Amino acid sequence: METLYLKTLVVAVDSGSFSKAATVLNITQSAVSQRIKFLEDRYGYQLLDRSGPVLVATEAGRVVLAKAEEILRIESELSNELKHMEGKPRLSLCCTPTFGIVYLPNVLNRFILQNADIVDLKFMFYTPEQAIKGLHENEFDVGVIEHCEALELSEFKTFQLPRDELVFISSPGLQLPSMDVDIDHLLHHRLIARKVGCSSRKLLELNMTAIGRSLKDFKRMIIYDDLRLTIDTVIGGGGIAFVSRSLVKKQLEEGSLLEHRLPGFTHNRFRTVALNKKRTPDKVLQNFMDCIFTTFPSVSVEEEGDSNQNCRL
Repeated sequence: METLYLKTLVVAVDSGSFSKAATVLNITQSAVSQRIKFLEDRYGYQLLDRSGPVLVATEAGRVVLAKAEEILRIESELSNELKHMEGKPRLSLCCTPTFGIVYLPNVLNRFILQNADIVDLKFMFYTPEQAIKGLHENEFDVGVIEHCEALELSEFKTFQLPRDELVFISSPGLQLPSMDVDIDHLLHHRLIARKVGCSSRKLLELNMTAIGRSLKDFKRMIIYDDLRLTIDTVIGGGGIAFVSRSLVKKQLEEGSLLEHRLPGFTHNRFRTVALNKKRTPDKVLQNFMDCIFTTFPSVSVEEEGDSNQNCRL
């Protein structure tokens, strides 16, 4: 039996629905349902309770789930060990979208120029939770994670990058007051928001709750998973958005967008580099880390919790 069936079960339980699992696995909802049905037929037990709004494992499902997670971990470790035996340089990276769009192209260009013999290079854009899960499962060697809350990263070696600043953006045509605004100025407009799980949306939700409001108070809300589409929509006057200022620096300088801050709002989120301790430090990994930190030359990058630690692996 292919382990992808077991992985489908794990993702279905983690996400709580077939539709969300399908999105994570990049397959159809029907395919997810069929894989779970295959497992249930094979083992002779119902593995998921489908009666509620969220999928939960049955008693038998919890037994299979525990073994599935163990099998997937062993498979990942096996894959990593075999890659090491090949003696080929390799590196796998996951990052959250803003870092991926704004900084990753320069980081990769610099890294590839310095490591022309690199054979296996893999990178993915993930939400913070997905990135951490990928690191735990040894799918990735390095994660660059933008987050607004403390994360459980004790299993990884971590470094702090400069914090990321988020602001509301609007088209000048909407004639919103520049810079500091009142929340009521914004609620009359359509909000272009990220999907659930993205740290920019989570930070916005936390801020709205802190001032006694919610995202439902906006005139209307549209969910976009594409940051570039979000920016283009806002430039066209289709709504406002809460995004990283680094994403729209050029448009702000050109005047095609205006930025807005709310008094009392938290406008910064953390940006953390996490290294999988199971990845053996080598020249390739060190070079990649150097390329990341060279992107922020004005800041002395330190290991989390140690002000005297340089980024040496």
